[in-house]
Amino acid sequence: MSKSKTRIESLLGVFALAAISLISLANVVVRYTTEASFAFTEEFSVFFMVILTFAGGAVAARSNEHIRISFLEHKLNRTGRRVLYTLQWLGSLIVLGLVAWYGGQLAYEEYQWDSLSAGLGYPTWMYLIWLPLLSLAVMLRTTQNWRDRMRSDDEEYPA
Repeated sequence: MSKSKTRIESLLGVFALAAISLISLANVVVRYTTEASFAFTEEFSVFFMVILTFAGGAVAARSNEHIRISFLEHKLNRTGRRVLYTLQWLGSLIVLGLVAWYGGQLAYEEYQWDSLSAGLGYPTWMYLIWLPLLSLAVMLRTTQNWRDRMRSDDEEYPA
């Protein structure tokens, strides 16, 4: 699969991983040299970890590299596999749809209440808005993968 199909999510994941690595390294160096630490590292690390998780999930969903047990896929005929693919896709959409819905509600409520983060005092909706947005991205990539799997089913498991 071409990496260009998930270029945005791949770049987002690389950025998030690099940011986590850099701020964590900087925090360790500062802590051991000055016996103080940066206040923002934990808050930002958790934020970037959420981005990394969902961006990686979108890439894995699009490239069909997510963790799954493919025993049934290998044992079923073409029609059975198509039913299984559709059930997998629907299950993913339901779970991710719930994450997007409730994550969106949470982000909106935090925005309405002007909630601030405990560590730095930033608006918490800025961290939470990524949850529904990236859930939608994973849903899109899952749908694209399902469409591709339905079209190329004969090539994936030859008779």
